[in-house]
Amino acid sequence: MKKKRSKQAEHVRYPPFADKLPAPLFFRTEHLPAHGVYPTMRHPWGEFVYSYSGITEVQAGEDLYLAPPHLGLWIPAGTEHTSSNHNETVYCSFYIARKFCRPMPQQLCVVVVTPLVQAMLDFLRDNPADNNLPERQRLLRVLADQLANCQTAGSYVPATSHADLDALLQELRSDPADNRSLDQLAADFDMSKRTLMRHCQQELGMSLTEWRQRLKIVRALPLLQAGHSVESVAFDLGYGTSSAFIAMFRRLTGTSPKRFVAAKMPHVSESTTS
Repeated sequence: MKKKRSKQAEHVRYPPFADKLPAPLFFRTEHLPAHGVYPTMRHPWGEFVYSYSGITEVQAGEDLYLAPPHLGLWIPAGTEHTSSNHNETVYCSFYIARKFCRPMPQQLCVVVVTPLVQAMLDFLRDNPADNNLPERQRLLRVLADQLANCQTAGSYVPATSHADLDALLQELRSDPADNRSLDQLAADFDMSKRTLMRHCQQELGMSLTEWRQRLKIVRALPLLQAGHSVESVAFDLGYGTSSAFIAMFRRLTGTSPKRFVAAKMPHVSESTTS
């Protein structure tokens, strides 16, 4: 899926280094304003990206990967990619020299962050230090080992090259509150219900219901972090009651919207980037 850039003013950023890492394992945090973009890049080390708040988007070829705050992204060494964010975002990049990448996945993927990894990421954000310090390198080596053991998945909201299914998904993306039933969607796009279900499993690796719920999570997070009430967000996403939205949110993230956002709203100033 080709992603169109926002027509609003973009804040272009560049990686802090292009050819060589300052340390074998290097951790940095950054606070990006809305509509931040990085140019296309390809570096000889692996990179783990994690959003503390906001949603980071990474485009690699035709594939779009979204990282809401309970997930990370692994970008293997040598992968050509670009990244962007629509809303204000606080994120970290953890760069891993190629020699430490062997246990990591060989393809760009979503990483399901464990409580231990999340605690380590929070600690590193709150305690910036010289990455070349021996004690910092030891901590980062533990983080790399823990990341290698995390579960992985494809894009959180996967795309497809199947023309008929892509047309349907694009329409749902344009209006996440669309509550048409599976039967109605199939009829509207000249498919049988069984054919639509089969396409979803083959192309997306999940049911259309799961895909739509993931889309709603991704759309809900920026609104919640901007201070919108749970009730208003639920209504905007097509839910008749906030309790139904909260139940879906809890199933996918493991906690309620209010607790999730409260735990994911740290402020990172420019001075803490390293």
